[in-house]
Amino acid sequence: MKIFYGWRMVGAAFGIQFLLAAFLTQAMGLYIAILSEEMGWSKTTLSGAAALQSVESAIIGPVLGWVMDRVGPQSMIRWGMVLFSAGLLLLSQVQSVSVFYASAILMAIGASLSGYFPLSVALVHWFEKFRARALSLMSLGLATGGLAVPVMAWSMETWGWRATSVGTGLTVLLVGLPLARLILRRPQDHGLHVDGIAPAQTDNHAPDSAAAAAEPDFTVAQALRTRAFWLLAVGHGLALLVVTAVNVHAITHMKEGLGYSVSTASWVILVMTCCQVGGVLLGAALGDQFEKRKVAALCMLAHGLGLLCLTFATGMPMLLGFALLHGAAWGLRGPFMQAIRADYFGRNAIGMILGLSAAIIALGQIGGPMIAGMMADWMGHYRGGFSLLALLSALGSLTFILAHKPVR
Repeated sequence: MKIFYGWRMVGAAFGIQFLLAAFLTQAMGLYIAILSEEMGWSKTTLSGAAALQSVESAIIGPVLGWVMDRVGPQSMIRWGMVLFSAGLLLLSQVQSVSVFYASAILMAIGASLSGYFPLSVALVHWFEKFRARALSLMSLGLATGGLAVPVMAWSMETWGWRATSVGTGLTVLLVGLPLARLILRRPQDHGLHVDGIAPAQTDNHAPDSAAAAAEPDFTVAQALRTRAFWLLAVGHGLALLVVTAVNVHAITHMKEGLGYSVSTASWVILVMTCCQVGGVLLGAALGDQFEKRKVAALCMLAHGLGLLCLTFATGMPMLLGFALLHGAAWGLRGPFMQAIRADYFGRNAIGMILGLSAAIIALGQIGGPMIAGMMADWMGHYRGGFSLLALLSALGSLTFILAHKPVR
């Protein structure tokens, strides 16, 4: 039986997400912990590099959405891989804050051009009936990238962080560019059909046909006039307050605040990643059978409770509780964010709709690391900043509860 090409794209997207997660998203905490000690830079200064990545996403997100709707993803993703590699290679030469920020900007632009947003838009065009499953399997790459954290920590301890940065930069070119070539624009452009199901086949199954007919196709202006667009964007941004703060500061908190080594902290992140993988697999198996906004609301509560476990951990059991709650919530909720928007607004203008959403969501990506870093410099610990972010995450569950599907 011939495999629908859309699933091959899912595999390629998985691989690209793995590279971005292993070498940037999950590894940034390691680089920051080491640079804080080696260079003596403040947490606010180091958090600024993570914030710059989100500022860049807010600026170019709508532009990327416009380009994706008109040109398609492949060339953009290939350029993203090249720029991401260049950022990693520049990171290996860092001697000053300005060079560190320059490398962070390059990596951020590369990740934006080749990461979660363009890959999601590409897959949304190829899947409808199995959309949540496809996006969840793609996000499995983001989750499993965290499995590389102990390997990255070992590499930095054995070969040094500069050599590790060079090696990962070259790996991105050798592996990422071939994967990018597999991402295509729309199935109709290649004589294929959404979900690999021809219209004649769909007509023979009334429920599927009715579901397809029921999917709305909002214009950008129509989507912006709905309450759901803004509630989903705010809720997603509040979730990323916690996600980005954990990615940037969790290892440093465990090292400086709780007294664990970088190696031990990296194993906690590994457990968190395993739980994230479990959440993604659960979403892939069951995501198309439940109301996604209600699942997302529960995940927001789990994010907040998990962060509190990390903040006030008195031993390894509480750290494992953090890993379970935060990891599973991240893995389950993450793919649902784009799937909900596609379910609510349709495919025609989904690139621009996701791009405009990204500009709002970026406020959470910026705020999480900066709030945690600035309050840690001010108070001398992460407890105040992490507690505030946990509260905001829990309150964010209300945005998903209220985000009902709009009627055009």
